[in-house]
Amino acid sequence: MRNQIEFKVYGKYALFTDPITKIGGEKLSYQVPTYQALKGIVESIYWKPTILWIIDAVRVMNPIQMESKGVRPIKYNNGENELANYTYLKDVCYQVKAHFIFNPYRPDLAYDRNEHKHHNIAKRSVKAGGRRDVYFGARECQAYVEPCTFGEGEGFYDNYGEIHLGTMVHGINYPDETGKDYMEARLWKPVMKDGYIEFILPEECELIRPLREMKPKQFDKNSIHSVDDLYEELNRKG
Repeated sequence: MRNQIEFKVYGKYALFTDPITKIGGEKLSYQVPTYQALKGIVESIYWKPTILWIIDAVRVMNPIQMESKGVRPIKYNNGENELANYTYLKDVCYQVKAHFIFNPYRPDLAYDRNEHKHHNIAKRSVKAGGRRDVYFGARECQAYVEPCTFGEGEGFYDNYGEIHLGTMVHGINYPDETGKDYMEARLWKPVMKDGYIEFILPEECELIRPLREMKPKQFDKNSIHSVDDLYEELNRKG
């Protein structure tokens, strides 16, 4: 597929939080990463508001294992902390396949639609391990990125058959990606077959819940300055 990248991402722990478990202060990870979590990883590798990343598929390489830990989350309203249990995925490794399209809801960024440029930067960013910190769902779960060929190598769930994962969060609809002035949550019912999960497109999700009003941030040539312009301005000011 055009503009596609493939990579392996791995780490000691992951926390793809099921939102139902957050109500009481506890956190329990989904068994597999959500579309939105993988999109966040890809955006940590390379992101510009000009493009939209589409996650095509993920391959689960290691057995699904969980481990619970006692933590003391801070109550920021009074500075106190309390005891809670977080249940993480342990020893995780995934192969991911994704591609980008130009954001149709950002006509203000049409001047930056250079397909060749963005694709080459994305491939170099994968080789470099990402342009920003990469993590699995939660900041304490550090992740590491390496280039790979999607589907190569032996995975734990090869020839395992189908595993129905129930209703899961697919992702979040943000205003700058939908053209709407509010944020929505998407749900779907994934099936993992022989370790592979093929993602449906965000617009194909039928279970959608509005969350809150939100306006997209505007980017255009009037609000973006090149490094060279800033450097010249600093030189003029001495």
